[in-house]
Amino acid sequence: MKKLINDPRAVVPEMLRGAVSLAPAQARLAAENVVVRHPLPAPEARPIAVLSGGGSGHEPAHAGYVGAGMLTAAVAGDVFTSPSTDAVLAGLNAVAGPAGALLIVKNYTGDRLNFGLAAEIARGAGTPVEIVVVADDVALRETVPKARRRGIAGTVLVHKVAGAAAQSGLPLERVAELARAAAADVGSMGIGLEPCIVPAAGKAGFELGADEIELGLGIHGEPGVRRGPMQPADALVATMLTAIIDDLGLSAGERCVLLVNGLGGTPPMELDIVAGSALAQLQERGLTVERAWRGTLLSALDMRGCSLSLMKVDDARLALLDAATTAPAWPGSGRLNPQPVLPAGPAPEVATAAGPLTAQMRAFRAAVLAAATALEAAEPRLTELDARTGDGDLGASLARGAAAVRALPESAWSGPAEALAAIGNAMRQAIGGSSGPFYATGLLRAARALGSETPGPREAAEAFAAGVAAVAELGGGNEGDRTMLDALFPAARAMAEQAAAGGSLAEALAAAADAAEQGAAATARMAPKLGRASYLGERALGIEDGGAVAVGLWLRALADVARD
Repeated sequence: MKKLINDPRAVVPEMLRGAVSLAPAQARLAAENVVVRHPLPAPEARPIAVLSGGGSGHEPAHAGYVGAGMLTAAVAGDVFTSPSTDAVLAGLNAVAGPAGALLIVKNYTGDRLNFGLAAEIARGAGTPVEIVVVADDVALRETVPKARRRGIAGTVLVHKVAGAAAQSGLPLERVAELARAAAADVGSMGIGLEPCIVPAAGKAGFELGADEIELGLGIHGEPGVRRGPMQPADALVATMLTAIIDDLGLSAGERCVLLVNGLGGTPPMELDIVAGSALAQLQERGLTVERAWRGTLLSALDMRGCSLSLMKVDDARLALLDAATTAPAWPGSGRLNPQPVLPAGPAPEVATAAGPLTAQMRAFRAAVLAAATALEAAEPRLTELDARTGDGDLGASLARGAAAVRALPESAWSGPAEALAAIGNAMRQAIGGSSGPFYATGLLRAARALGSETPGPREAAEAFAAGVAAVAELGGGNEGDRTMLDALFPAARAMAEQAAAGGSLAEALAAAADAAEQGAAATARMAPKLGRASYLGERALGIEDGGAVAVGLWLRALADVARD
């Protein structure tokens, strides 16, 4: 267990110290783990104070939502532990004026007890206090009564509604009424892909198999309602949405907002995939999504997973959600893009073959498709090599390029130069990163070198050498840098030598494949000088360069077909 902490017993005050230092409109109470809006008007001029909180480990909740238009104060307990009554009372005393305060409490026993007792003490001292309990976890709908469900990420939307209502100057009873109605109209469900690790415990609270997930889990590192198999994102989104929609009784034509929440260890890439899927499925169900937010908004430390929340809205509630706030963690307007896709430009014209392919071009295409097959089969090996010294995308990138080559129309194979240009453009369009530009540049240069000639061994060797030179020019590398050039340059020399000695094209390709494989093997003994591997220095020794290995693979496939 590795965490960027000092002392597990001090994580909460040290976390709040850092967070508040970056939030000019906030301050910490000196003796408590309480974050308050600062500065505040004089007590008699203050609107309703809105407070929330709970155990830490849910960041950016709850301190991240302290700001005008949302929370007036957030009370933080230890990790996954309710704050004390005294801490809640300190927050109340610091921010509440004669207009009173609203406490928003997630439905956990410790939170209800400590916030409830603090409210009772404050009332006894003359401060009007109302409590709103959020119990939005629909995964428990078949397990416990609705009033006993957990409060999870939908609480953030209740914060926003209540905070905006209080900021507008409404009286306490009306703010509480709007917040309770919002809490009643929100439903959430979460899934966990991997458990979290509590700093004080130093280990996960439960274990999951490689293909298992937890469905319907809370926000405290606990297991879910049930365990199931890992599924594609679309299927998991459908499971969550079905549970929420059924529980809220939403039907086609109704209006709602969507919250896609990461649990702490889920990258934005995956959350965006979930968000796109959820929006599409909600549209298919006939629901009108007025706003949607995506991000890590109420986490469970470093848990991998997400939750979805839906809240029913009308114009009045939507206005509260749209109201301005200075809370640093509120994710923005939530407005959807009305035109997320623009029409593509016209496709480039492809020359049409005058007639059936010649025997030479049928053989040429067979050799190229064999090379594509070799790259697809080698995807796991190339991925592993690249992951050990780079970013691990080489295998998938070249497999995509191979698929693009396989999809070329017959018209692309009208001649050697035309085919090389078509292959280069297909690789360019299919492969991102560095591999696409390198292969496209080399192939396009080789195509120009061939011209309209029917190549023999010498012409083929010259075109190959021209392509290799183009790759070297583009990347600024050379032989010995531990890159694909350490296979390409020896291959080009061997091919030229064999052709000059009167060898056939098949013999020239075989010599090139031999040289490329030897060059790729030699990269394991080279210290890298270019690319991501260069950041590793001598730690890359003993590992072949994936790009060089790939060159040996496709050259060997070409040579084998040419030999046959």
